Amino acid sequence: MFLASFLIGLREGLEAALIVGILVAFVRRKGRSDVAPKIAWGVGLAAASALILGAVFTYGAYTLSFTGQEIVGGVMSLIAVAMVTWMVFWMVTAGQQVKSDLESDASQALTVGAGWAIFWIAFVSVGREGLETTLMLWGWAAQTEALLGALTGLVAATALGYLVYRGLVRFNLGTFFRITGIFLIVVAAGILAYGIHDLQEAALLPGPYSGAPITPTDAQTGDVLVGLTQGPFWMAAFPFGWAFDLSASIDPAGWFAALAKGTIGLTPQMSWLEVIAWITYLAIVLPQFWAKARQPRRTRTQPTPAPPAPTATDAAAIPEQPAARPTPAESTPSPSNLERSLS
Repeated sequence: MFLASFLIGLREGLEAALIVGILVAFVRRKGRSDVAPKIAWGVGLAAASALILGAVFTYGAYTLSFTGQEIVGGVMSLIAVAMVTWMVFWMVTAGQQVKSDLESDASQALTVGAGWAIFWIAFVSVGREGLETTLMLWGWAAQTEALLGALTGLVAATALGYLVYRGLVRFNLGTFFRITGIFLIVVAAGILAYGIHDLQEAALLPGPYSGAPITPTDAQTGDVLVGLTQGPFWMAAFPFGWAFDLSASIDPAGWFAALAKGTIGLTPQMSWLEVIAWITYLAIVLPQFWAKARQPRRTRTQPTPAPPAPTATDAAAIPEQPAARPTPAESTPSPSNLERSLS
């Protein structure tokens, strides 16, 4: 759990840190350092909102019945999977334009009133990362090692983002987001299976907890059928029984089970619907993400059309002029530390 939550906190925190760095660098370049405190207020309020939301989700669910808790947990897991999937695809396809889009919004915000519009840009941008982190870690909120891992990842992301902003550290953030994107897809598959499990326990989805006549059981013992061969005929446990049950050999509360659940999303006992959802999600999402991640950047953006070639008449009509030497102001500026890192 520690490793999974650490990487989640590191990735989401680094995205938020880069957003803050881009905004601060832009307002200072424009000579508007007076609005930097508003960015800080927006970031602080976004972080506080994420913490409050996480507390409401965690402790508010305790007031519900068992069925209500499982329904909320299952629905929240499905929402988290949808948000994570959208986020990793968005980052690999449109991540190169994050800087230009943020600066465009900030430029418009600086022209409105006292610059409080940039407060909302910081709040919404960072708040989105906080919401994603809260939803992804919500199922592990009661586990100390998961919370410690997420906190460590956020602290490391803050320090790394500052070093990148100051130009003290340089690395390819595009490669970083691609690698962590693959990991997050695997984690999302586990969250999806976890959500299916909760909804099955709440009897919203058919499965081992539904009872007769939906759940396949042994006629003599009444136990739910497991695997491929158990039962009166082959595949009798499919699709609403257990796909496998390794609880006798792997302690569900042990470290190995916790490691498997926190990294690849598998538990010692899983239903057929959980396994099908896990495999299907990875089989569909992972190849598409990898294909997009391998595309050269020039195929993700529209090429700038070349100007039409001058005709012979145009060339004769234009007098020959000596080439002007570019002034320092007209020279192409060198890319910033964030620009080099985002490439």
